[in-house]
Amino acid sequence: MLSIVKPAKVCCRQECPYCDGAIARRGLDKDSHHDTTRSQCRPAFERSRGCDAGRSSTWCPGSHPPPAPRSEGGKPLIQTLRLRRSIREYSERPLPPQVLSDLLWAAFGVNRTSGDRTAPYWRHVMVIDVYAAMADGVWLYDPQQHALLPYLTADIRAQTGLQDFVAGAPLNLVYVAHGERMKDVSPEERRLYASVDTGFIGQNVYLFCASEGLATVFRGAVDYKKLAQAMRLDEEQFITFAQTVGFPQS
Repeated sequence: MLSIVKPAKVCCRQECPYCDGAIARRGLDKDSHHDTTRSQCRPAFERSRGCDAGRSSTWCPGSHPPPAPRSEGGKPLIQTLRLRRSIREYSERPLPPQVLSDLLWAAFGVNRTSGDRTAPYWRHVMVIDVYAAMADGVWLYDPQQHALLPYLTADIRAQTGLQDFVAGAPLNLVYVAHGERMKDVSPEERRLYASVDTGFIGQNVYLFCASEGLATVFRGAVDYKKLAQAMRLDEEQFITFAQTVGFPQS
């Protein structure tokens, strides 16, 4: 069962994801609020989503409670490969909780007791984070706990790509690399290796979508600087690609 994990304490000068909404609702000035931590902001954030503040073991009604990912089902691999394709027309219908859970696990979930993932990664160093941009905000996928962590309250789907369809699709995955984890590697090589890792994850998403009758497209048509600013990424973080997922437009 996915659950919200209490975020680490971070000064609001580092753009706590809860503060945008929490400050306004509590009538606080951001400059005077800079010493407040995420854990202090969180109750206001949760109340805004209709949740019982302080309950970190369950999902709020306004968030996403997908169950544990399924371990069986789906189409045979050869059939899935025949169905794999890029689709750019989407219904606005949201993904059901079980489908969202299965999708995230298929993308980059933990598939063995060692903690390793469904996709390979560079030098056994995990540098990619998977963010889910949806109508109710941006969420960070935590594979170890199979949890979605609240990151931003804003709907930034329209900023995840240059095509019109990204704004209405229910889910846009944004793949973010941690450059600081790639030691002794040039900036050019960092982007290369991170892009390869992202490609593995993206293909997992393609195969899952083909198996489940979903539409998806892996995208490089992104205003990277604008999206990084909207997501308030650190200087060492960079976006590799984005991927839209949803039901095909009938």
